[in-house]
Parts: sequence; structure tokens; C-alpha cells
Amino acid sequence: MKNWLLPFSLLCLWLPTRAQQTLPAEVYDSIHTYEDTLGYLSFVVVNDSLPENRFAACRKLIPTLVKALRFPNSFRYPFERLRAVSILYPADSSFRVFTWQLMVSPGEYRYYGAIQMNSPELELFPLIDRSFEVQNPEQAVLPHDRWYGALYYNIKSFESPQGTMHLLFGYDGNSLFERRKLVDVLHFRDGKPFFGAPVFVHPEGAPKTRNRIVLEYAAEAAVRLNYDPALDLLIFDHLIPLATEHGPSFVPDGSYEAYRLENGRWIYIPKVFHQTLDEAPRDFPILDQRKNIDIFGRKKG
Repeated sequence: MKNWLLPFSLLCLWLPTRAQQTLPAEVYDSIHTYEDTLGYLSFVVVNDSLPENRFAACRKLIPTLVKALRFPNSFRYPFERLRAVSILYPADSSFRVFTWQLMVSPGEYRYYGAIQMNSPELELFPLIDRSFEVQNPEQAVLPHDRWYGALYYNIKSFESPQGTMHLLFGYDGNSLFERRKLVDVLHFRDGKPFFGAPVFVHPEGAPKTRNRIVLEYAAEAAVRLNYDPALDLLIFDHLIPLATEHGPSFVPDGSYEAYRLENGRWIYIPKVFHQTLDEAPRDFPILDQRKNIDIFGRKKG
């Protein structure tokens, strides 16, 4: 426990100190004041039990965040107190993405966000959730004002024939009985962000290419969808239908599918792990397979 507490504590001290060193004191203090308000508002948006309080906090959160970002070089400020807001950076720190979730009612959610470019003056693109209008999400290419809303939890950049693109891994509460996880593809065209690109290739499937991945699954299920650096794969649970009182729903069956990056595109792999075992794995042989030892490890007789 002590081994990781010290580095973590040093990191917490380093982050605000680093921001103070790269921002003028008056700018840092001004943004810091806004951050206190933003931290409170974001907490209310996610946690308050009354819908009217959540809606009011969300309405105030948006302009307050914009005011904080209008200060010169605000990109350097980490906003580490916004624990209810996801803030992701690509490896080159060319931009950052803010996203958060608002529960409208049990089983109904709206998503909000913005992309801030890494520039001295504010260059901000609001993300407008219009996912309920998108008829075929795996084929759509969407501008930032028709965003397929989600709460992003990871980002992975990669090089494609069309230039640098970014995989955004997101969660969508969707409905009372169904959840969604997705991988969107962020790219910039003439300086503006777009979501969705034909980079997911299914050699044996139809359609052959997809612009984003969307998994819909039972609310009770735990589904994995993420980039695994150890395997160098975009890996996810294989889902199978399950009959429920609310109709068919999808749950993991214990196997995994994946995509592997090849020449700037992600090629589909129908099954990741192929090994089979004759018996359940164990760390050491039971009773060392010796007949003169009882179940307590004592010699018989």
C-alpha cells in the first residue's frame, strides 16, 4: 500500500504546481475560483436525487465552464476537481475532450461535452447529443453538433491513410433495461471535428466496413470494451441473446472478439483466445497426484 501512496501523493502535489508554473498567477487564481463552482455543479448534475436540481446545475455548468476556458492558455489548467466530468487528452495533447452524463429520468440519459483545442486563445467545439436521431449509428459520420453522445472513458490515437485519428471509448446508459458501450472515431477536417470513419474492417462480414462500434447489452451485465496495450488489441466481449421478461437481451458468453490495427485500419478478429483445456486450470497438482497422501497432505497409514 505504502509503495504507491507516495508517488500518488507527489503527483497530486505536482499537478497544481505545474499549472501554476505555466500560467500567470492571476489567470491561475481566476480559473481556480471557477473550478470550485464547476466541481460543485458537476457533482449535483450526477448525484442529486431531484431532477430539477440536476437540470439547473447542468444549465449553469455549461456557461461557467466556457467562462473558465476563456482565459488565455486555459488548456494548461487540469481541472482536477471536476471528478464528475471526464477529461481525456490524446498522446500529443493537441486537444482535450470534456464529457458528462445527465440522468433525465430512470432509464433516460443525455450527454454533454466539448472539445477544446490546444491553443492560446479559446477554440471550443460544443458536443450536442443527437444520438436519438441517428438511425444507423455504425455507418454514420457526424459533425460535433450532431454528436452520438456518450461518457468517454478512454482514448487511443492511431495513424490512418487519412491522417491521425482517435478512438474514443464511451458509455451510454441508454434505457432502463439496456446499456451501450461504443468506440467512436474522432478526426478533424478543415480544423473541425467529425465523428465516425470507415476504419473497422470485417473481411467476411456485411457491411465490410463500419464507422463506429456500438454494443448494446443487458443492464445487469458487465461488458468489456477497451484497448488492451498488453495484447495490442481493441478487445470486447462476445454477446449472445438471452430471453428475459422484457424481451431478448444480450450478455457476454465468456469469449472475446477484437480488432487489430493493420495499415491504418482495424481488422476484425472473430475470436481472440483459441486454447482449450482438458480440465480446469490450477496452480499446482491436487495432492501432488500421490496416492499415499490424504486430503490434508498427511501420509496415510
